[in-house]
Amino acid sequence: MIQKPLLFTLLQLMIIMVVSCSATSPEISGEFRKWHTLTFAFNGPEVSEQSTLNPFLDYRLIVTFQHGDSVFRVRGFYAADGNAAETGADNGNKWQVRFCPDREGSWRYQASFRQGKNIALSDMPKAGKPVFFDGLKGNFMVGPTDKSGDDFRGKGRLVASGGRYLQFSETGEYFLKGGADSPENFLGYAGFDGTRYEGNNEGRMGEANPNASLHRYSTHVKDWKAGDPVWLGGKGKGIIGALNYLAAKGMNSVYMLTLNIGGDGQDVWPYTGYGERTRFDCSKLDQWEKVFTHMDNLGIMIHIVTQETENQLLLDSGYTRFERKLYYLELLSRFGHHLGVTWNMGEENGYADFSPKAQTRAQQKEMVKFMKEHCPTDNFVVIHTHSNPVYRDAVLNDFLGYAWFDGPSVQIPDPLDAHRETLNWIKKSTLAGKPWIVCIDEIGPAWRGIDPDDRKINNQDSVRKFVLWANLMAGGGGVEWYFGYKSHDNDLNCEDWRSRDRMWDYTRFALEFFKKHLPFAAMEPADDLTDNPDDYCLARPGKVYAIYLPRGRTTGIDLSKEQGSFNVKWYNPRTGGDLVPGSVQSVEAGKNRSIGQPPANQESDWAVVISKQ
Repeated sequence: MIQKPLLFTLLQLMIIMVVSCSATSPEISGEFRKWHTLTFAFNGPEVSEQSTLNPFLDYRLIVTFQHGDSVFRVRGFYAADGNAAETGADNGNKWQVRFCPDREGSWRYQASFRQGKNIALSDMPKAGKPVFFDGLKGNFMVGPTDKSGDDFRGKGRLVASGGRYLQFSETGEYFLKGGADSPENFLGYAGFDGTRYEGNNEGRMGEANPNASLHRYSTHVKDWKAGDPVWLGGKGKGIIGALNYLAAKGMNSVYMLTLNIGGDGQDVWPYTGYGERTRFDCSKLDQWEKVFTHMDNLGIMIHIVTQETENQLLLDSGYTRFERKLYYLELLSRFGHHLGVTWNMGEENGYADFSPKAQTRAQQKEMVKFMKEHCPTDNFVVIHTHSNPVYRDAVLNDFLGYAWFDGPSVQIPDPLDAHRETLNWIKKSTLAGKPWIVCIDEIGPAWRGIDPDDRKINNQDSVRKFVLWANLMAGGGGVEWYFGYKSHDNDLNCEDWRSRDRMWDYTRFALEFFKKHLPFAAMEPADDLTDNPDDYCLARPGKVYAIYLPRGRTTGIDLSKEQGSFNVKWYNPRTGGDLVPGSVQSVEAGKNRSIGQPPANQESDWAVVISKQ
């Protein structure tokens, strides 16, 4: 009898042999496994990024993948010579589609390749005329994933679950994020082709822009490991090493702009030039893909922010028409296959006194709907807010109940507002019929954000208490940390994520508490169950309660409606570790009960788990 792993390998070899026997069949690269990316490379017209017949606009590739009743229509893209990340090529005859199969077994595919004026913007199946490999079809076999741990390929795609949390489609595990909001120009990296600084050396605040040179992440080169991605003879070690460091600290999300033309950094764009809007840099985007693939493998969400407040009218004056549609479709075709991706439709999006030329509400909704409708899979779609509640609330109130919108990327001016704001938007969105995943992605004041570890008067303890734990204990989706512009390693010039090493530890300890000790997706905010006005409470009544005491000391919990005995154990948010006993190890239900004193440092913050025996 042939063993199953061997049989699967033989099937793979047979598929590769069949494909290689036909000159017209696509070259398929990648592992034929569930949740692993397969790249289909087709031979098309010999063109370049600058051809008169624009390969990004006047050709359209869509491949339909089908497994039983599961059907995906995935857009492809012009890929130059098919290996542009390594060759730097801007010409060739390769057209590619990237696809992540979500099921094992036999799949069918059929390619539609059509040519016509601006056909890339059309959703009409018969638009233009069929050319080259149009109609080409074939089959391939997919086996089980062989990944585990943090690697997204072992967990499946992150999707909005219909509740307060993102969820992995394979394992059903719920996701809480913790990671970096800075540098926002993470992709302004010297190792990428066609990447340069185009600014006027002045930031939005009228001060000198410290980021007049590109990122190199030199201190993180030591974090690169043998076998990790590089390109063009060794480029990329700094940015790959930086991601390795962040993953080793237990972080799972990184925020980054893909377009900051006219913005603060002015060093990130997907186009062939700063003034270009319809032609894309194939080698640069292939190099981005190497970084994004590594993030998937590390278990780090790719938080893509498609524009910033200064350039929200750059494309189509804010409408979703010619330029904006092309931009979004290119991003989706190249990066929409990734398993952990957030599409953030704009940093500080909408009107503010310092950003009066802004997208209208109708324009915001139009672009959100377009992105959600054209995602080949159910990616997470959000908008980043202004910090001023007048501007923030005007946008978010209008999005309540909007079917295409999954939640806010919240900015708050005062860290003490995090708990209240998280509770507010969870409650409002639930009442509106579409619960949001509410994340805190930036805290003020803008000059400060999260202090680096070496700042003598440091806010990290306060932020741990009143932002990190405040969001999670309100049922929020997690946090990302913004670095204020008056700090070293700030939101534009951060070169070393070790500058906030301690904050990554605090974040990891919080995430570990929720993942290891709580059925948090089945719990609800219940601050009214406790006596201490400063504490936060999550509850699954009668089963388990979690209390967080930001200022330490003790509290009482109302168990008057419950029966039986409950264990009381404590968790140290400053050091992590196991649950430990305090002065009271168990309480009887039937009335309000004191939980006793923490095991040490009574004036410091503590978390408590009260669970049914």
